[in-house]
Parts: sequence; structure tokens; C-alpha cells
Amino acid sequence: MKRLIRPRWTLLMAAGWLLAGPALQALAAEDVPAGDSFDCRELQERPSPESALEWFELSLWAGHCYVFEANAVRIGHDGVRTLALSHDIRDGVERGVARFLDGPPMVFERRGRIGRLSWAGEGGDAPASPVGIAAHLDSLYRLQLGGEERIANRRARRLEISPLDSLRFGHRLWLDAATGLPLKQTLLDETGRVVETFQLTELQPPRLHEGVITLDRRRQPPDDPWRIGWLPAGFTPQPVDTRSARHGDQVAHRLYSDGLSTLSLFVSPVEEVELLAPGLHRLGVSHAAVRHRDLGGQARQVVVMGELPPRVLLRVADTLEWRGDSEAAAR
Repeated sequence: MKRLIRPRWTLLMAAGWLLAGPALQALAAEDVPAGDSFDCRELQERPSPESALEWFELSLWAGHCYVFEANAVRIGHDGVRTLALSHDIRDGVERGVARFLDGPPMVFERRGRIGRLSWAGEGGDAPASPVGIAAHLDSLYRLQLGGEERIANRRARRLEISPLDSLRFGHRLWLDAATGLPLKQTLLDETGRVVETFQLTELQPPRLHEGVITLDRRRQPPDDPWRIGWLPAGFTPQPVDTRSARHGDQVAHRLYSDGLSTLSLFVSPVEEVELLAPGLHRLGVSHAAVRHRDLGGQARQVVVMGELPPRVLLRVADTLEWRGDSEAAAR
């Protein structure tokens, strides 16, 4: 297996875990008109969660609604990193910052709103991510409550999340008993082996935002010229603006998620990007499947990345079809 040197991708995923919650959260640009809103004060009125699914949904809302500062440590294949994290809310828009405290100096900042589960054209009303994710996960993972432990000097409730198939990884979460904020997460591969740990070491007393957070606007799906021939059950396209000034319009980037596990797809003409060796590459705890294929009458590089079993990423890359090609073959 080859090793692909892309440390910023790996660190960004680690930093984004707590800033956006353990599931994928779409973040809108600040100048994009928002849709509906959620009043964080509702969390004070909710009864204490009883089921594992209720705890998980609370953790997603808490990740949006609490203002906090924390220190954390990430332990993975590429070593140990320490971080300083902060989450704030201004005028209904979230701002999360992750600052790495060792190794090369890196700071990641994310601004946005509560995301939606699907494109407006692919799921009807496109519900807010926490509501839709919690309901969606119930058919893909087994969620079970564990006992209480102490994490970062706070009472935590353990949550076991086991996949119902071999196409995704398992998770173990420790949620703050008082707020529902994630205090620790471990990622487990197909054999149940821990491959990554992300844990708060210190959490300043979090404060519930006394106001609303706006939801991202309902977005129409892009008109992509390709079709993915296969995805694991439950994976859906995510309504995230993935345009990049660095790559321009020739490099298409799309995200797909089952609500907990996520994969990124990059499709680009080979002359527009740095060519990567075809095959499977490791990026810390993640993998990247790389293929060079003739699609739409042009040589293109297809890259599929994610914290998923490598065979899943390879199959997604191999089943990508250009719409014109598949129509011509059918005639």
C-alpha cells in the first residue's frame, strides 16, 4: 500500500470532528441567505435522553448550540497531535476554530449554519442535519448505551455505534452528561480495532447560546455529468458547496455520507491536477483510492477518500460512469 503525503487533509478531518459534531454538517457561506432557524433554548426544555438514539441527536444539537473553549488530543496512525478548540455563535452563524499546538503551525476556521441532510431536489423538505441524521442512522447502525465514565473531569455517558454491515467503521462516543457535547470519540475498523482516538483533555464550562442558529438554505443539486454506479446503503449526496478557488471549475468535488461516515469524490482532467499514482494510498486513518480512467472522451483522475474500508473506496472509484458514455453503450 502506498502512502500519499497529504497531511492537511488528515488534520482538517480531525479538527472538524468536534467543531461540526461527529457527523457531517454542511456549512454555508456567511453571505448566503439562510432558511429556517433553531432556538438553542429549546435544549433546556427537553427531557433527559433515555435511548441511545436520543443521546446521539442531543450531541448533534449540542455541537451547534454550545459556546465553548477546549483542549484536545488526537491519536492516530500518524502520531499524536494536541489542539486548542473554540466554538462561538454570532448573529445566528457558527464559528469554529481548531489550532494545532505541536508540529507545523496550523489553524483551521469554519463559519456556517446548521446543514441539511439532502439537496432540496432529492429529499423533499431537506430536514436539518441533526434530525435527519439521527433518524437515518437507525437503519444502518446499532446504537447502544454504555455506562458512565469520567472524561476531562466531567461525567460522560458512553455510546456504542456498531455498523449493521461490513461497509463502514464503528464508533464509540463519550457524551457530556450535562450538555451532550462529545468529549471523546474512537473509530473502530471492521475487526473492532481502535484506529483513531480524539479526546478533550480540558473543557472550559460551556455556555448554551441564548438565541437562534439559522439553517442553511435549501440547495438545488448540481448537474454533474457523471453517475456513481455503486454506493454503500444509506450514503446520499450532501448539499455542501465544495467549490475551490485553488482548483477552479475543472476539478469537481462532491461529498457523500450516511450521516456518520463520509467519503469525498474528486473528478478532474489529468492535465489540470497533480497526478497521483493509481491504487490505494493511506492518509493517516483515512484511505484514498486513485484511478486514471477514460471518461467522457477524456483522461480523468478519480480520487475517492474517506474513513471507510479500502475496498469500499475502490469500488466507488471503479463504478463511476460518465452519462454520455453509458448512454452510448446502451444504444
